[in-house]
Amino acid sequence: MHSSVHRLWMKTADRLCAMVRVPLTEAERERGERLGAVLRGARGPRSMVEVAAEAGISVETLRKIETGRIPTPAFFTVVAVADAVGLPLEALRQASAGAGVR
Repeated sequence: MHSSVHRLWMKTADRLCAMVRVPLTEAERERGERLGAVLRGARGPRSMVEVAAEAGISVETLRKIETGRIPTPAFFTVVAVADAVGLPLEALRQASAGAGVR
């Protein structure tokens, strides 16, 4: 019985360790802020509600991306937002790269 409890505890501990995120570097945070600013600029006068609906994400997620609170959004989320605002990915990459960070 003791060994089975120990194995269960070890599996749980492994899962918890896998869920811990490594803190972002300052460069990663800055890159996320640039990404958000570029997407926000491309949105123009359109509302967050309109763009979020077209991208298939929540308004809160769009808000967090635009303000840099989600500095590393999922690739397909970025693609969806870029498509919704009519921003080609190459233009997004160039505009958000800044200072040689890629």
